[in-house]
Amino acid sequence: MDDLKQYLPLCWLKNNPLELPRSLSFFQQNLLFYFVVEYFMQTNMTADPLESFVEVSIETLLTLIFIGIMLFFNRTLYAYIQVATAILFCANLVAIPLVPVLIWLTVSEDILSYYFFGLLLLWEFVLVTNIIRNVLSINFFAGTILSLFYFTVSYLGAFALGQLV
Repeated sequence: MDDLKQYLPLCWLKNNPLELPRSLSFFQQNLLFYFVVEYFMQTNMTADPLESFVEVSIETLLTLIFIGIMLFFNRTLYAYIQVATAILFCANLVAIPLVPVLIWLTVSEDILSYYFFGLLLLWEFVLVTNIIRNVLSINFFAGTILSLFYFTVSYLGAFALGQLV
């Protein structure tokens, strides 16, 4: 619970992930929650549980690899657990309202559900941009570009590799 309180301000753009505690158990919990929620959302979109499992597995692996490569080139690989936990935690926090919005969007296709969906995706993008910017000590523009690259590699890369498998 203490880790949750320390990581929560990240979602309001207040903390630097490098200053947060390193907790392997909190990382594992966030990784499991992330995988389950992503699997639920992917299965909702594809209706094929095996294909969803493969794509979410690839997506999760690409996310963790991207974080590792980014930190390796920045020579801050020592902070892998904190940064990976920060990105997964923020994605998980955004996913809590995102799942009901996705269900609402699927069931009703109401225009308001699309707006909420877009806002939640924008919030996650801003959070990841902020984390990358703080960790790498770069400006907003560079953080935005790296964040776009992160989302492209993680989500579109998983989709592309999932189609190949």
